[in-house]
Amino acid sequence: MSNQIELRHLNYFIAVAEELHFRKAAERLFISQPGLSRQIKQMEVELGVTLFDRNNRNVVLTKAGAYLYKELNVSLKELETILNNTKRLNDGIDGNLNFGYVGSAMQNIIPELLIKIRSSYPNIHFSLKEMDNQKQVENLQVQEIDLGFVRLERVPNDLEIIPILEDTFSLVLPNNHWLNESNFKNISQLKNEPFIMFDASYSPNYYQKIMQIFDYYNFSPIISHKTVHSTSIYKLVEHNFGISIVPTALQTGYTKNVKFIELKNIPQRTILSAIWSKKNRNPILPKILEIITRYHNILK
Repeated sequence: MSNQIELRHLNYFIAVAEELHFRKAAERLFISQPGLSRQIKQMEVELGVTLFDRNNRNVVLTKAGAYLYKELNVSLKELETILNNTKRLNDGIDGNLNFGYVGSAMQNIIPELLIKIRSSYPNIHFSLKEMDNQKQVENLQVQEIDLGFVRLERVPNDLEIIPILEDTFSLVLPNNHWLNESNFKNISQLKNEPFIMFDASYSPNYYQKIMQIFDYYNFSPIISHKTVHSTSIYKLVEHNFGISIVPTALQTGYTKNVKFIELKNIPQRTILSAIWSKKNRNPILPKILEIITRYHNILK
């Protein structure tokens, strides 16, 4: 980078790239609009590139500007993480780890894992956020989170993945449903009943896995409702709006007015995996991955 370009120039550029309006960006930065324009122009001269196409009405990122904005978002976030980790280490804190997870991982995997981590590294700070599979992938790639727990079989090349737990599926039925474990043979007995499904947008991979169960028994389900929350599924089932299929782990702690039948005799299984970015340089992450690897070996 040119010696004439400083961190402030990069922050100025990001503000304009996000606002696409010099006056709004200047107000956000608490500097004058002419001053901001001069700084951006200086940056363009030093780089020898045009970052914005400007006219009286619009400000638009050029191809070079769009590339720089994308890369700076990642690089400056990494720099912020490095500086924060430096301060934490100075303050006697082992580190900070941001988790993403699908809801079913909170039933047993994450609480047990956090206990193991806490026993080895008592001064780690945690941040936990529930999000769908794709959102975790996106957040890992820009290092908004350090570690994700997903129901995916494949991830982009810049991420690593290890399976943590293989789980069966279970039917979810209202308590007053005629089917129970004593008269259950297979799900084809339910081909004329409405099913409540996790929305395909929440996890396309998981949705396809569920559809494979129906394919296995040669029928297409009647889908009455779609949702992204297991609690919504249970409420709908409880009030006789349909039945559902969920990972068996999701029944933990929920027995109110619904019943479960585990589908033990089908080949389909759902895999909960841990994923992280190959580029993540959080110093605590390798230590946590060692614990996860040992935990994984126990579960296999």
